[in-house]
Amino acid sequence: MRNLEPREKKALTILAVALGLTVVVLIYEFWPSSTVVVASASPRSVQQMEQRLARVRELAAAVPGKQDILKKVGADLEIREKGLIRAETAQQAQAQVITILRGLGASEAPPIEIRATELGAITAFGDDYGAVNVSIQVECRIEQLLNFLAALGARPELIATRDLRVIAGDPKQKTLNIRLTVAGIVPKSLAPQKKGA
Repeated sequence: MRNLEPREKKALTILAVALGLTVVVLIYEFWPSSTVVVASASPRSVQQMEQRLARVRELAAAVPGKQDILKKVGADLEIREKGLIRAETAQQAQAQVITILRGLGASEAPPIEIRATELGAITAFGDDYGAVNVSIQVECRIEQLLNFLAALGARPELIATRDLRVIAGDPKQKTLNIRLTVAGIVPKSLAPQKKGA
């Protein structure tokens, strides 16, 4: 072997030290060591747990306010549901709606006589209620019709006009032939069940 110059010896020494350091670093990086993993994971876990605890405290602080809101909404729903047409069957609910309409007609001066009634389909009304539909035919003056519709809207029951058809009646007495369809809201148990549900 030939003699190495001092410059070459110095370069080989630096290369040997660099290789040695590289091997040490590689061993350190890839050697399984639980203490290194735990030490690096602990600060993150503590910080994450503190953030989670803060979120849980915020949610817990909001619970009483949400319970108050739930009570108010429940009370409001109970008041509104007092107006539901309550009956054992849908046909009985339709009979109640007809009775209400007859009573409203009788309270007019002169009384409005219901000439014909027609029971319509019982339909779903949203996800939680049903609607019983009743159609009536009457002949009355325009002011009687307006009073009848106002009295219908003022009823405590959940009933409303669904369809109104007006045709000219007797021109001498200034009457109109009216076909009025009214829907009464009933509990879901009286509504037809959807197939496949």
